[in-house]
Amino acid sequence: MRKLLEDNLRRFEELEKLLVDPAVLADGYRLSAVAREHGSLARMARKYRRFKELNAQISEAAEMVRGDDLEMRELAESELPQLKAAREKLWEDLLDMTIGGEDANRTRCIVEIRAGTGGNEAALFARDLFEMYKHFAEDQRWKIEILNASATELGGFKEIAFGLEGEGVFRMLQFESGGHRVQRVPETEAMGRVHTSAATVAVMAEPEDIEVELGPDDYREDIFHASGPGGQHVNKTASAIRLTHYETGIVVQCQDEKSQHKNRAKAIRELKARIFDRKREEETKKRADERKSKIGSGDRSQRIRTYNFPQNRVTDHRINLTLYKLDAIMAGDLQPIIDGLLEYERQQLRDQFGAVR
Repeated sequence: MRKLLEDNLRRFEELEKLLVDPAVLADGYRLSAVAREHGSLARMARKYRRFKELNAQISEAAEMVRGDDLEMRELAESELPQLKAAREKLWEDLLDMTIGGEDANRTRCIVEIRAGTGGNEAALFARDLFEMYKHFAEDQRWKIEILNASATELGGFKEIAFGLEGEGVFRMLQFESGGHRVQRVPETEAMGRVHTSAATVAVMAEPEDIEVELGPDDYREDIFHASGPGGQHVNKTASAIRLTHYETGIVVQCQDEKSQHKNRAKAIRELKARIFDRKREEETKKRADERKSKIGSGDRSQRIRTYNFPQNRVTDHRINLTLYKLDAIMAGDLQPIIDGLLEYERQQLRDQFGAVR
């Protein structure tokens, strides 16, 4: 954790210098990327800088307490409790802000939802999950942008990917990755029997442009006619884009926009996020001897949550949290679950790192 904090502060101070560099100021594209990264690190870096200042003040006060000057010793003794209390509060804040590791304070992420087992009902559940996250994002005043969607005739989604941007976006949604299971009576079920379906969710931190270099020679681009239910335009123009990254084999496609240019821009954003996510996974495997979150690895094969409609119940299996307010949660009230997951992870960090280091 200390290395993460030191690395973030060092990077923040590098970005502070870049923001007054004439070469950066003259390049609007680079300036925008630097400013975004600077903003995402600002809160943590400034708190950690203040934490280090308090540590230095506490060391100075401790030296004064051991000194011979009675007046200075009394002054230091009176200041030490306040300094230590302030440091303890900052340490708790820093523990909280490091949940999620290096990506904890990113302000952009990409969420992908894919229908799993269950046919049309799974696709409808994928749509309901999207609506749940959409309403939650609106409550948080986050920006939302559809990157790619593959709809079904009944109004569900085989898959949908969307970008979110706002304060705390990745930190709050990072634990949504995994398998989501639903138990309910489908609209098409005449006998009233409860069916079980599933969908998978992946939450990927979106990197800044300067973090993932991606040139035209790094991928193959295919242009094709968009397809999907209910659109007149979709099959008339070759506006859909498919990108295949040579090194990793990752494939993304976008057909949501009528403009080929806009589809390409969205596809590149998603491809960069997937490449970044793949690299993060590889780094995590290399650090297998280090602590891993007990909440879960984010593996899509891991079942993390069950939504039981007949009982109006939702259960998060990782922290044994059960709430009987599924209707409110599906309407976007995800905060109780997110708070439970963050508190669990926060306690793991407290147990590992103690009060103040």
